[in-house]
Amino acid sequence: MNNENLIFIIASFGLAIVLILMRERIPNPLRRPMAILSIFLVLFAFFLIVYSFFSIGS
Repeated sequence: MNNENLIFIIASFGLAIVLILMRERIPNPLRRPMAILSIFLVLFAFFLIVYSFFSIGS
């Protein structure tokens, strides 16, 4: 796994955790777009994790 992928994975999960913990402080107009963006980033991070497991084997 590249260092870039690892940094992206940590950053995307960190953003998701911050959004969950600070959901009351985020303004209403930004809440939904940030949540959707965070979902996409976390899904892509999961894809990178699974892809790295498959690429290690070959």
